[in-house]
This record gives sequence, C-alpha cells and structure tokens, in this order.
Amino acid sequence: MEKEAKIYVAGQDGMVGSALVRALRKAGYQRIVGRSHKELDLCRQAQVEEFFRQEKPDYVFLAAARVGGIEANRQAPADFMYDNIMLEMNVIRQAWLCGCKKLLFLGSSCIYPRMAPQPMTEGCLLTSALERTNEAYALAKISGLKYCEYLNRQHGTDFISVMPTNLYGPNDNYHPTRSHVLPAMIARFHEARRSGASQVVCWGSGKPMREFLYVDDLADACLFLMERYSGDETVNVGSGKELSIRELAEMVAGVVGYRGEILWDASKPDGTPRKLLDTSKLNALGWSAATGLEEGIRLAYQDFLRKQ
Repeated sequence: MEKEAKIYVAGQDGMVGSALVRALRKAGYQRIVGRSHKELDLCRQAQVEEFFRQEKPDYVFLAAARVGGIEANRQAPADFMYDNIMLEMNVIRQAWLCGCKKLLFLGSSCIYPRMAPQPMTEGCLLTSALERTNEAYALAKISGLKYCEYLNRQHGTDFISVMPTNLYGPNDNYHPTRSHVLPAMIARFHEARRSGASQVVCWGSGKPMREFLYVDDLADACLFLMERYSGDETVNVGSGKELSIRELAEMVAGVVGYRGEILWDASKPDGTPRKLLDTSKLNALGWSAATGLEEGIRLAYQDFLRKQ
C-alpha cells in the first residue's frame, strides 16, 4: 500500500477496527477514513453506495461485524445472519464497483466445521457440519469470503480473506451475557474480587480447548498480508497455542487478583470441543504472533479498568 493511499477501515470503532487504525498510523498511513455506525449504517445499501462515491478509498479493511458469544448467538441467529451478510455484501460490492485496489475481509475461525481435524487448515472449510451454537454467524462469514473469491475469479479483483482465531484486547466488549469468553471472564472475576464473592460460576465443563490472539497482533498480521499476499484461499491468523477454558479461567483470575473458588455449570453449552488454527501458511510467509496470552490478558485488564 502506498503511504499516500486513502484507506477505509470499516468498523473502526470496534476492537479489531480500532487496532487496525492504530497499526496503520504507526506504520505511517495518514489518509484513514471511516464512519461510526450512527453516521453510516453498513446494512443500508444506499448509504454505503453514497459513502464510496464520496470517499473513493484505494484500500479497504472490512472489520465491521455483528459479534457476540454463545448466548447472544443462540438468542438472535436471524439477526446475526442478516446483519453480517448485508453489511459484507454492501461493502465488498461497492469496493469492487468503485475500483478499490485491494480489500481485506476479516472472518472468524468459527467458519470451520465443528469436528474439523486439529489444527484446522484453510482447506477444511465446508468439509462437514458447522457448530450449531454459532452456525448463523459462520454462514454469514463464509458468504463474505466466498463473495470475495468469486469477484476475484469473475472480475479480477484482489480481495483477500483472513480468518483470525478468538480475539481479545483493548476496546473489547465486556458485557456479562453478550461478550466472548475471555472478556466475560475479566468482567466476572473483577466484579467477584471487588464484591468479595467466595465463588464464581463459569459456563460449561471447562474442558474445551481454545486458542487466543491479542488484537494488535491481528492488526499487524493484516497489514503484513495486505502488503504480501494475494489469492482466493483464506489465510488463518492465530497464536498457534491453545489451553482449556478451565486453564483460561485460572489465568484470568490470577491476573485480576481473584482468589475465590471457580465452579462450572455443566448444564450450559460448551460449544466446539477444540478449535486450533493451523497457521503454517502465514508463518511460512514470515509472520508470527508476538504477544503471550498472560501478557495480553494483563493489557486487556488495564483497558477494562480504564473504562470503569
């Protein structure tokens, strides 16, 4: 990307979008454009058309999405599917019609089958059934990456797709029921320590294995790929390391300073048993994650405390 290029970060107010803006500015890019959700509803085709007509960005990072944890996905699958498909199609189509040089579409590791071989390679996409607890969101993300692939094939665009593992970090959502597991734990253990609670109950058995990536590492990988990768196949981005949800809870409790008992409610869903990305493709290009999990949790907790 040229330093003087105009770059649109869709979703710049979110955790991933704000990390991308930080990374771009650190790298010397100054012409970064964006709009808040109040200013631009990406689900509204006419608004997206007008935005692209006015701004004519050279490059696009599509980080906007409706996201949430297991419970949020369970309660509103139709909303998750509609909102994500609409905003993806609107932005990707206008990027093509307006002649953008390159677009990076951000998906999610939940696009891969529930029982995919571990670690999950990019090639296991659509080989078997998805995890039911986030199927609607996964289908929307698959639609977005496939649309990029089809535009490349039909119209010669240079649109790439990146699939990150579970993310956390500054500007995360810490809502008790609508957030993902790691930020939800930060909020829950912080409140338990503050109130002096003797016990904290976490969902599920604690047995599922998960991988986590600090969001600023993802942003760094996205800039790396925008400069060095072109192709139809998606690229996994992860830390390459996993731990159980039980181990994660113990680590978060330690960082927060909670010393009480951690209980597990096995009546609540676990989700996918194991979800580790194969990042050998990205590693072979010369990139690897820099932030260790405990260090990242400490940085995320500092961000949480600043917002209290």
